[in-house]
Amino acid sequence: MIELFTSETPNGWKISVALEELELPYTVRHIKLSEGQQKEDWYMKLNPNGRIPTIIDHDFDDFVVFESGAILIYLAEKTGKLMPRDVKGRSRVIQWLMFQMGNIGPMMGQANVFYRYAPEKIPYAIERYQRESHRLLTVLDTRLKDHEYLAGDYSIADIANWCWARGYEWGGIDVSGLDNLKRWIDQIAARPAVQRGRAVPPPTDLGDTKNRDKTIEAARKILA
Repeated sequence: MIELFTSETPNGWKISVALEELELPYTVRHIKLSEGQQKEDWYMKLNPNGRIPTIIDHDFDDFVVFESGAILIYLAEKTGKLMPRDVKGRSRVIQWLMFQMGNIGPMMGQANVFYRYAPEKIPYAIERYQRESHRLLTVLDTRLKDHEYLAGDYSIADIANWCWARGYEWGGIDVSGLDNLKRWIDQIAARPAVQRGRAVPPPTDLGDTKNRDKTIEAARKILA
């Protein structure tokens, strides 16, 4: 049984979506970021970076894995699914996974912070991160022009990038003309396992973009 420590953020959804796709049994421990639970001593012993998500594999000597990309690779290798086993195919998936980890996530995260959460609006920072996020989404769009998915068959690379790319509106990023990207976002969003994973944990104070003011207030508390 996998024990998932998570919250309602793109990085958290990566793992719940993957677990649903892989049909692995798991339990959920909701880490309430606005209450600082991710910084409590018991959690820091599991994840020294004090972030979500983290998993414990209770079927494998209570093995702990933190960092969302590392968790995705672990789960894919554990099950033999969502990532090819041949060297080249595995490398393609990891390349696009690292593209998300090193680019899409950090840049779109900063776009969200400066456009949506920062108490002081800094036009230079907003424009800089929106522009770079748009460039990165254009890279995905170009790749998806001739590929249904990012790295061959549907994989952890698609899950990781989708969980961030789908939220472009929240960061004020214009994706007009990126039709391949929008096709891919809609296609993955229609998957039943993805819909189930996106509902883990149920939206409360963070992640519920329908409740804009409450979400912004909670995010500002975390950033502070």
